[in-house]
Amino acid sequence: MLMETSPTCALVDSFGRRVSYLRLSVTDRCDLRCVYCMSEKMTFMPRRDILSLDELARVARAFIRIGVRKIRITGGEPLVRKGVIDLFQDLSACLKGGSLQELTLTTNGTRLAHHARDLALAGVRRVNISLDTLDPHRFVALTRGGSLATVLDGIDAAQEAGLAVKINTVALSGSTEDEIDDLISFTHTRGMGLTLIETMPLGETGEDRLDQYLPLDRLRRQIEARWSLKDIGLRTGGPARYARVAETGGVIGFITPMTHNFCETCNRVRVTAAGVLHTCLGQNDAADLKAVLRASEDNTLLLETIAHALQHKPRGHDFVLDRASVPQIARHMSATGG
Repeated sequence: MLMETSPTCALVDSFGRRVSYLRLSVTDRCDLRCVYCMSEKMTFMPRRDILSLDELARVARAFIRIGVRKIRITGGEPLVRKGVIDLFQDLSACLKGGSLQELTLTTNGTRLAHHARDLALAGVRRVNISLDTLDPHRFVALTRGGSLATVLDGIDAAQEAGLAVKINTVALSGSTEDEIDDLISFTHTRGMGLTLIETMPLGETGEDRLDQYLPLDRLRRQIEARWSLKDIGLRTGGPARYARVAETGGVIGFITPMTHNFCETCNRVRVTAAGVLHTCLGQNDAADLKAVLRASEDNTLLLETIAHALQHKPRGHDFVLDRASVPQIARHMSATGG
C-alpha cells in the first residue's frame, strides 16, 4: 500500500476546467447484456491485460495526490470482479484521512445484496443502480436474460445497509415513455433519486440506436403533463441537471449528451480496467497508464503522464446519431467505465 500524501497540485486542463472526479473501472465484464450497452456475444479483455487490485489502488491514490476528491468505481459490473471489496477497503483509508471526500459505486444491482453491508463498512455512502424498467418481462428483454427480482433485492439491501440510492435509467423509445410515471413513483416513494440518461453511440450492440433513442427534452415534456417540475441548482459532481417534483419532493436528474452538450463544466476523467486514461467519454483520446505503472514502482512518470493527458483533454464530445453512421466510438461503455 502506498503512503498517504497531501495533494501537490490541481488537475486543470487547457480550458481551465478543474478535474476532481475519477471514474475508475475495475472490469469490462458484466453479468447482463443490456441492449444499449453491449452486444449479446461479447469478447472481453484477457485477464492479463486487466490491472490488478493493487495497481488500481495505486492509480486511484495517484489521482488523489494531485487533486481528485471523488472516485466512482465502475465496470462493466464492478461487483463481478473477484476481491473488489478489498479495493474499497484500501481506499477507505483515504476517506478517513480526508484526502478523498467521496467513494461511490455504479452497479447493475445483481450482486448488491451480497456486498451492500461490506461497501457501507468501507465508507461508501451512496450507490447508483442501473434500472431501466420495472416490468419483469421487459427487464429480461432489455438485459438479455437478467432478473428484475435480483436487482430489487439489491436495492433493498443497499437501503438496509444505510446507503443512499440513486436509480439511473437509460431513456429508451417505446419503453421509458410507458413507465416513466411508475419509475418516478417507485424511486421517490422509497426516497431514491432518479436520473434519466440519453443513449449514446458507443460500441456496436447489434441494435439500432436510432430506434432506441429518446430525447430527454421530449420525455421531460411528457413528465410535465402530469408532474410539476422546478429546476434546482443541485450539483453532485456529474453532468446531470436536476429538477424537483412538487408532488413527491423527490429529484429527477437529466443527462443529455445528445441534446444538450454539458462539456463546458466537465470535471471528470475515466480510467479503464486495462489502465487506459480517457479524458473524454466521447472522443478517442487515450493515455496508457498500465505501461507506466509496470515500468516503475516510482510514481513520478505516472503523475507526469496524467498531467500531460489532461493538457490534451478535448473541449468536448460531438456524438452523432443517424442511420448512416457507425458508432463514433468503437469501444463499448462497458470497456470504458460508466
